[in-house]
Amino acid sequence: MDTQTKKSHILWVIIGILVLFGIWCASFYNKLVTMNEGVDSQWAQVETQYQRRLDLIPNLVESVKGVMKQEGEIFGKIADARTHYANATSVDEKAKAAGEIETSLSRLLVIMENYPALKSADNVNTLMAQLEGTENRVSTERGRFNDTVQKYNVQIKQFPGSIIAPLFGFHERTYFDAVEGAQVAPAVKF
Repeated sequence: MDTQTKKSHILWVIIGILVLFGIWCASFYNKLVTMNEGVDSQWAQVETQYQRRLDLIPNLVESVKGVMKQEGEIFGKIADARTHYANATSVDEKAKAAGEIETSLSRLLVIMENYPALKSADNVNTLMAQLEGTENRVSTERGRFNDTVQKYNVQIKQFPGSIIAPLFGFHERTYFDAVEGAQVAPAVKF
């Protein structure tokens, strides 16, 4: 085998390796795109449940207002929290606003427990059941969102993702965290 043939074989081997590497990079890139879109899609599911919650809240508030007039502060906080959510533009801002809504809602729920007349109102009971179902859906979708983010973040942090992901502009995504103080039950005093 002459040197020209050897060089030709070596060149074809190098080209083959480069082609395989290019195919592997393209495949890895496509996987990252799919995972990133999965995170966005799962966040959209969380937002869908938030919207359902936001749609139910005014009806619940109006029903409760009809029975108890003196708790105006909590109604104002719920309205403010809904406005913050509507004006939020990023995932982090929306998550923070959702936390404000949850804090206000938990306080409203504690107040409602202390008013027997509310418990017997059919429209309040119906709305509460719908809201509880929505809260369960929100919790489920948040868990799915965090699972999706975790898989994506692991992929871009492990080798070779830690090298390739930054080259294509893929960065770590933020988990949905509970609002600070969420582990403490709201205190309601009359």
